[in-house]
Amino acid sequence: MYAQGGDPDFWWKWLLLMAVVILSLMAFNFITRRIFKVERQKLFSYNHINEKHKKVDWTIRLSTIALLIIGFAINSTRNPTEWFWFFQTWFILLLFIFSSQTAKAIMEHKYAENRNRYKVTISESVFIMFIFLTLYLTDFWGLL
Repeated sequence: MYAQGGDPDFWWKWLLLMAVVILSLMAFNFITRRIFKVERQKLFSYNHINEKHKKVDWTIRLSTIALLIIGFAINSTRNPTEWFWFFQTWFILLLFIFSSQTAKAIMEHKYAENRNRYKVTISESVFIMFIFLTLYLTDFWGLL
């Protein structure tokens, strides 16, 4: 394949892929917030709706950390070809994203001042799942 065992343009392709994904997510976020008339939140901030949401969110986070540790402990004692798929990091992180976003959407629907916030959260979650699924199924859109 390649003399040195790798693609010499890998990092350029990876940067292009990351730029396309990030710009797509930002554009989708901007459009959905305009459509549903929801205020823009600070970048990289995670504001809890209320104390109940904070407790639920931290329970999900701590459970995820515990699952990651337990999964590592169990799978590290097994042959890599016999690892449990539900204890692998990718699965636990996908479960975390899904449960965290679901809890956020429920709390936004019940308690947020602007009830349309949950629609933005659900739309973004579906779009992110779509992006990751297409990246997986198309071998990173043929870039990598």
